[in-house]
Amino acid sequence: MATYTFKALLTENGWVENAAVQLDAQGNILSISQTASPQGEYINGYALPGFQNAHSHAFQYAMAGLAELHTNTGVQDDFWSWRNAMYGLALTLSPEQMEAVAAMLYSEMARHGYTAVAEFHYLHHDKDGKPYANLAEMGQRLVSAAKRAGIRITLVPMFYQQGGFGQPPVERQKRFISQTIEDYYKLLEATQKVVEKQPHANVGVGIHSLRAVKPEDVISVCNSLDGSMPFHIHVSEQLKEIEDCLAFHNKRPVQWLLDNVKADDNYHLVHATHLDENEANGIAKSGANVVLCPSTEGNLGDGLFSFEAYKNAGGNWSIGTDSHVGLNPLEELRILDYGQRLISHKRTTFVTPQSGDSGFNALKMAWQSGRKAMGAPHVQFFAPGQPFDAAVFKATSPLIATASLRNLSNTLVYSADVSDMLGTVVSGKWVNKEGASINREAIVADFVKVMKELGTRV
Repeated sequence: MATYTFKALLTENGWVENAAVQLDAQGNILSISQTASPQGEYINGYALPGFQNAHSHAFQYAMAGLAELHTNTGVQDDFWSWRNAMYGLALTLSPEQMEAVAAMLYSEMARHGYTAVAEFHYLHHDKDGKPYANLAEMGQRLVSAAKRAGIRITLVPMFYQQGGFGQPPVERQKRFISQTIEDYYKLLEATQKVVEKQPHANVGVGIHSLRAVKPEDVISVCNSLDGSMPFHIHVSEQLKEIEDCLAFHNKRPVQWLLDNVKADDNYHLVHATHLDENEANGIAKSGANVVLCPSTEGNLGDGLFSFEAYKNAGGNWSIGTDSHVGLNPLEELRILDYGQRLISHKRTTFVTPQSGDSGFNALKMAWQSGRKAMGAPHVQFFAPGQPFDAAVFKATSPLIATASLRNLSNTLVYSADVSDMLGTVVSGKWVNKEGASINREAIVADFVKVMKELGTRV
């Protein structure tokens, strides 16, 4: 057993000072009290529940920052031209290279306070588009990478069947494709076998997007859901996607989805950037969640989410880092907030009728819906019987040291960065502390080797 006593610990009801967290041998919480154990370790820091990264494409980390060199200034560069560059990377990675890239990414996530990631995984097959002998070979590499980095993973293998609404897949998508729903279920079953004996991993189910799967198969997969696994899908990220859906279905993507499946709080709609009021109300009424990725959505020029209408309808949301041009969860929350302020001319993005504490409200919502996205308990930040996962900030950082508990959540959300972090704890163990991460030296060496092999960053 171990006991950590923190200067303060954030609960869903606010900060608890001098919080002593007693753990069992597996790092699960036995109790939380305000009575410090003389045998325990005092941590001069503030503990938040570990951040949940609800949307990740791990392989895209290899191209972070590389899509900003516009060699032909006479050609418009947008999401669709970026996607072609991403396809080029997807065609090159071996399983070993995938693991090295993912381990580096996940180590960086842990360094920034993420303790769990939902990996929206669609790079399934070999370079010729043929299934590996182990159908979940690439997924297994992601699970191994997360273990090396010390982070939890919810592996969500994606059903990806076609190249667009009513269109066959293109050559550059060949590594993604499950031709039939039966092929996808075989992949899902293989993925379940990969994670079943891995305590840091579990599995979700997903459809890449409405454009990537036949409508009858979308409905079939959704009708088969029993709530035992979280369900993830990209939807309404780009205006062209909406135009194509209107042309094919005579309905907008979210409206078609809500009209054809019974969405509930197990659904996680990624981006949902362009909603009309009926769609915002419909998602909220169904209990489904939206996953927002502000740094990527800004980088790709997606647009700004209809946050005010969705919030007013009682909608739930989480955050993800998607293409990983940004890895700071606090930055994701800030970009989300500031984008809304720029169009609303108000500073109350995260304010609710129940609370005017913007920072706390953002942390609570992102954690609760993020935990749902992982298929994990999502009621209590630090619950007895649950693993102790935390992001810990230095009590000695100047702005933090001078903030009262009343102002602490906002000080963290609106002013802190990774330099203010003391470290990250997963299952009671420090996976990063004072800048030192587990397996870091080997992870960096492997990543650098792969980047040199790929030659993409020169």
